[in-house]
Amino acid sequence: MLKTAECVSPGHPDKMCDQISDAILDAYLAQDLKSRVAIESVGSHGEVWVTGEVTSMATGINIEAIVTKIAGPGLSIRTHIVEQSLEIAHGVDTGGAGDQGIMTGYATRETATYMPREYELARTLCQKVYAEFPYDGKTQVTINEAGKVFSVVCSFQNAPRRELQALVQSVIPDASEYHINPAGDWNQGGFDADAGLTGRKIIIDNYGPEIAVGGGAFSGKDPSKVDRSAAYMARRIAVDYLESRPKAQTVLVKLAYAIGHPQALMAVAIVDGVAEDVVGYDVTPKGIRDFLGLDAPIYGQTAAWGHFGRGFSWK
Repeated sequence: MLKTAECVSPGHPDKMCDQISDAILDAYLAQDLKSRVAIESVGSHGEVWVTGEVTSMATGINIEAIVTKIAGPGLSIRTHIVEQSLEIAHGVDTGGAGDQGIMTGYATRETATYMPREYELARTLCQKVYAEFPYDGKTQVTINEAGKVFSVVCSFQNAPRRELQALVQSVIPDASEYHINPAGDWNQGGFDADAGLTGRKIIIDNYGPEIAVGGGAFSGKDPSKVDRSAAYMARRIAVDYLESRPKAQTVLVKLAYAIGHPQALMAVAIVDGVAEDVVGYDVTPKGIRDFLGLDAPIYGQTAAWGHFGRGFSWK
């Protein structure tokens, strides 16, 4: 059985959109911690469009300056932002979830970060390549049942193949196959080469393709949106269960919510394939925000390199 995971650099167009959306979220939270924010960003060939809903006491948010800082100068920037729907706000104001949905959290003993091995290999490689070539890029790692690396794919902008090959092999020296810039060296990347969209890399944001996720994206959303905050809580519970049970190898936590309703409709932990109810945690939206300290402008740092296994309060 082969398992594959990929990672993308902060210069990837989708990840630039995630960074823009989360930087805007942080700007609102820095002035008003009760801000309701749901921002989507689209970038493509010299243009960036920022849209969504914001209800906040914050003023003077310079969205164009935020976009330029992340994506560079010379872009045509458009915005279309309205207030949050009063019907959604009514349910959230009373402590209910900001949407319906299913969220998952996962932890495994395969790595020190409790992340899948193939995922951690792809992320670590991407980080090290990006340190040398800070541009648009992707990595992909496939491992076999024994954990041995079968193949590595690495495509990076402005990275000569010979130099990139040497760097990749210094990080992962024992792969059976290497595919380095397999379509040839390339110099046009980011929004100059492709379109980007907030929330289009949810598998990379989570645990890789071997672990199912509920489908909700994270970036640009304040913590009243449980598709973000409850996913963080599910990961924290999964890590806590794994650490408290020395013999456990994997934990998958599943939470489900109804919009406007504070209590989870489902809270289940599956420990090495055996399901049990989650107990001892307040998984209401307010309980999650208080426990994890989510009512703060902390989200920009989550918008690249994945949301888990990086030392955040949700681990």
